Amino acid sequence: MENELSRLDRLSEALTQDGQAMVLALVILIIGLFAARWIDKGFRAALRRLLPTSPYVTTFCNIVYVVMVATIATAAAVEFGAKPINMIRLLTIISLVTAGLMIFLRPFIPSLPFKVGQTIKAGDLLGKVEAISLINTRLRTFDGKTFFVPNRSIFNDIVINYHYTRTRRVKIDVGIRYDQDLIKAKKVLEAVMIEDPRVKLKPGPAVYVLNLACSSVDLGGRCWVDNKDYWVARCDLLEKAKLRFDNEGIEFAFPQLDLHINSDQSAHAALNVSAA
Repeated sequence: MENELSRLDRLSEALTQDGQAMVLALVILIIGLFAARWIDKGFRAALRRLLPTSPYVTTFCNIVYVVMVATIATAAAVEFGAKPINMIRLLTIISLVTAGLMIFLRPFIPSLPFKVGQTIKAGDLLGKVEAISLINTRLRTFDGKTFFVPNRSIFNDIVINYHYTRTRRVKIDVGIRYDQDLIKAKKVLEAVMIEDPRVKLKPGPAVYVLNLACSSVDLGGRCWVDNKDYWVARCDLLEKAKLRFDNEGIEFAFPQLDLHINSDQSAHAALNVSAA
């Protein structure tokens, strides 16, 4: 009993002497960690805008974040009574070891082939990446649904990253009737693409005859636009092609079947029916 009372007395004395320093150290640690998290988030977003294709952005941001956390922990420890020179030495060792491990072990650590904010297709899901954790990836589809996709399934499946390249090819496929002017239709479809300011001049737009189908001559327009303009540009070009073809009097094809009736067999069948 006396031992427990003596321990309580020593604890009370320690809290009385070092309570203020302990509270200040905890405040520095908590506020500092929140500030480091906020700075890290903004810093990563800024670097991704400046260097969208650089593979070293994540590694550099991780190193900066570790240095900030170590600095905050050192400041809290010094406030609590640790010697500054010892903490500086410890901080230097931790920072160097962490940076070395991140740089040299990074190529051997598997990473996801996308970043937050990019549009991807993973399996049957198409959407925008909202968050990435060690366990899963939060993906928001364009119809407003949120999916939590396990990272292990992403590693074992084919992933399409629509932000990996700066440009993307637009396909405008139409089918015209066989009795329409083929050369005129090709020129009209090419003009629709050339007149759009979002379409790249190099490589320039081109129109091909894709197929001679049962009921149509299939034309394919191909052009390149910036990745960010792909979806809107594709929809606009389809609409412009439809309106321009209507104005030029070029008729689109539709599935049809020609039926030929033999007149002699029809008359013979009619006689048999009337006799019956």
